[in-house]
Amino acid sequence: MSRKTVILTEIIAPYRIPVFNVLARRAGLDLHVIFLAETDETLRQWRVYKNEICFSHQILPSWRWRAGRGNFLINRGLWSALNNANPQVIICGGYNYAASWEALLWARRQRVPFVLWSESNSHDARAGRAWVESLKAYFLRHCDRFVVPGKASFEYLKMLGCAEASILTAPNAVDNGLFATQAESTRRHATEFRDRLKLPSRFILFVGRLVPEKGVFDLLEAYAKLESGVRLEVGLVFAGDGASREELAQRAKRISPGVVCFPGFAQREDLAGIYALAECLALPTHSDPWGLVVNEAMACGLPIIVSSVAGCSADLVDDGWNGYVVPPRDSEKLSAAINCVVRRPELRQSMSAHSLERIRSYSPETCAEGLAAAAISAGTGAR
Repeated sequence: MSRKTVILTEIIAPYRIPVFNVLARRAGLDLHVIFLAETDETLRQWRVYKNEICFSHQILPSWRWRAGRGNFLINRGLWSALNNANPQVIICGGYNYAASWEALLWARRQRVPFVLWSESNSHDARAGRAWVESLKAYFLRHCDRFVVPGKASFEYLKMLGCAEASILTAPNAVDNGLFATQAESTRRHATEFRDRLKLPSRFILFVGRLVPEKGVFDLLEAYAKLESGVRLEVGLVFAGDGASREELAQRAKRISPGVVCFPGFAQREDLAGIYALAECLALPTHSDPWGLVVNEAMACGLPIIVSSVAGCSADLVDDGWNGYVVPPRDSEKLSAAINCVVRRPELRQSMSAHSLERIRSYSPETCAEGLAAAAISAGTGAR
């Protein structure tokens, strides 16, 4: 008999669709996904690929607003949705929305096992605030199981007192095959693609929101520290958008020689092509639960330079093997790492091969299997 499983998650993120599609096909599970919103246009410009959805789902009516760094999302209809779905287990993506708490209350009242799917780690920007930690501790005490994407989140939950045996891993994943195929296609038409997006012949790549906490100013400073001869040959590309774009562009004008490009936000169809032509991906973030752009770049065969506080760093990047792990806010070490990658083609080739090797284990199938294991085992933890 199939175990009726409800996943509660924020938006229809393109990288989750392949995972949920695989999970829906898994024997022993009857999957229904409840999205709190279709998308978040103020923060992300992702296209919503509804035509690729092959699992039962619904989108709740919602109201979202922001105050400072706070992100508030209020939903209606969750209680009725859970009553109609009548799940035997709930997997809840995070604890920072009112709907997460409502789902926990529903689960406690119905005596349904509740699994927290958490990407938080000790380097999160929210971590350490007393009121946040107090609420978090209360929430965790009432969960039956936990599922995490990797080592940083695993260690964080252990630090918060969660039993190691109650924590399962569902490695964060993107559609590796899709990115690899699109990257290879771009390489066959490199000149045409490069000309269309006005990309340099060689470049270091950043992908993400252009905001200070992503380390974008550190990266620009690191680029400026490269020898002028290197900057003559290698540019810097910021693929994305955000509040700091204009300031970044103004500062970039002071760097000479050198080329700094801002092609804007890239949808999935162009993103794989940009990865394909880059020398390496740099993600010098100050705080990031994971960093799925690293998965995407590795699927396209890129060396990775990532800050040690990114949640993915411990799982995906071995320092000196498929990239470099650098301290956050350290433009000197960031610049040195970039210099090593761009000036040593044989090292870059080796790191590229190692990235492809490592990312094979981070597939939608592997992630889905971890979620399935959490759902199936959760019954033993029901109160």
